[in-house]
Amino acid sequence: MECTGQKEHGNLTTFVEFILLGFADVPDLQGFLFGVFLVIYLIILIGNSLIIIITKVDPSLQTPMYFFLGNFSFLEICYVSVTVPRLLADLCQQNRNISLLACATQMYFFLVLGATECFILTAMAYDRYVAICNPLLYPLVMNTRLCIQSAAGCWISGMPVHLVFTCLIFSLPFCGPNQLDHFFCDVPPVLKLACGNTFIIELLIYVITVLVVTIPFLLILGSYVQIISTILKLSSATGQAKAFSTCSSHLMVLALFFGSGIITYMRPKSSHSVGMDRFLSLFYTIVTPMFNPMIYCLRNKDVMVALRKFLSK
Repeated sequence: MECTGQKEHGNLTTFVEFILLGFADVPDLQGFLFGVFLVIYLIILIGNSLIIIITKVDPSLQTPMYFFLGNFSFLEICYVSVTVPRLLADLCQQNRNISLLACATQMYFFLVLGATECFILTAMAYDRYVAICNPLLYPLVMNTRLCIQSAAGCWISGMPVHLVFTCLIFSLPFCGPNQLDHFFCDVPPVLKLACGNTFIIELLIYVITVLVVTIPFLLILGSYVQIISTILKLSSATGQAKAFSTCSSHLMVLALFFGSGIITYMRPKSSHSVGMDRFLSLFYTIVTPMFNPMIYCLRNKDVMVALRKFLSK
């Protein structure tokens, strides 16, 4: 395939655009994949939109837990909208070129929203920890001011770090084939095309992954250990079963999201394979967001009652 978007600088050929190969290796499945991803995208949009609406309009859901849930649902819509619309467009067209600016923009928003998701999931776990382990202090600790400040911190804190990080990546020269063997501009496949010294970038990836992904995951895990320990002390077997059911569902989604993210970004550059990167990316960009509304809401009695009330109007 002939490379496009080239600029000659002496003996070095650099590029002003990439070609997103996506799922070009399975041409017979393009229509099928388009249908599957479109259905998943619509499920994510409709499910999370309903959650946002009912957490705003239903008086019984005006609590910190549902405040964070509303933020989380809005975040999920933004998060999948960074990658899926472009994926759907590429499955329908032959021209899959993406400029370096568009690629950098997509990467920046993907990383910022991914970091925000890690932080909001941590805030949600802390909310549940206080509610279950310290119920008498819950109204005092999780007051309106703290909730708003926590949510704002979750949304803003990843912005400056990832702006610098994205600028550093795209300040590198890109040479050789300009074919990006992925369905969006993720860090590992873009870094593979860089022909400069990437040691500092790879070191930064480890540091940022530890700060943004690993530490929040450990905090969430610690919260759930305390929650489960408290649940085991409950005298009611029904209460234990209900709490364990909810916790196990949450932990399953968290393991999928954080596990795939940690594996993707903490592996050495040399060990990345196209198939594995694409498979893991599908988990944390599409599969997990699709299950989140079901896990966090459809198993929640209060949300289901509010949803039935809203739909019956």
